[in-house]
Amino acid sequence: MRLAAVIAMSALVAACSQSVGGQAESSQPSEPAPTTTPSPATGSASPAPSAAGTPAAGAPVGDVIGWIEAGTPVDAGGFHVAFRDGVTTQLGDEIAFVAPSGPPHSTTQCISAAGALTCLLDLASPPPPPAQAEGMWKPGWIEFSGTSLSVGALRGDPGPFAAGTGTELAPGQSLAFGENRCRSDGSGLYCVNYAHRAAVRIAADGVSPFGCLAEVTPPPESAALFSC
Repeated sequence: MRLAAVIAMSALVAACSQSVGGQAESSQPSEPAPTTTPSPATGSASPAPSAAGTPAAGAPVGDVIGWIEAGTPVDAGGFHVAFRDGVTTQLGDEIAFVAPSGPPHSTTQCISAAGALTCLLDLASPPPPPAQAEGMWKPGWIEFSGTSLSVGALRGDPGPFAAGTGTELAPGQSLAFGENRCRSDGSGLYCVNYAHRAAVRIAADGVSPFGCLAEVTPPPESAALFSC
């Protein structure tokens, strides 16, 4: 009897051991489910540069000014010089710079004189010269004084660009000079004249006025003229 009881007890223990082992094996945690992969918008990769948020044609001048002022300010001290053929020209209080004018990788060169800004670039769709115009037509010659904006000019000389070109104003940077401030962007250049609350976008795909600038017709000796 005692031997039978021992045998029965041993069988019971073995059965319990198999049962516990089975439960342990079946209750092992499954491999954790993978976490959700971040979308490109929330991932660590830097977004590609874009012109999103730039003021559209016809935007209120207050919005344009706010966007220009949101750029990263740079010290104007590095923009009082122009370079040409290895010669550096000091410009005094005036400034010179180059900035992107939009695809395809073209640039705008600008220089100030007496508070006005003159820029030169290649327009994608250059306007024809005015009727009966005589002389060398430069369709991408832009002059912005705050009270007026002209596109295109009859020029037989380099004018202020005889001094050369200035330092690069990189996309996202803003430069203040006199009563003006310009912000560079990959899609073009935006400038404001605070005294007259007038602004302009200068880009290869076109020139857009903001604020008090209204079109003058017919424009004298230019493709387009806007005035306050």
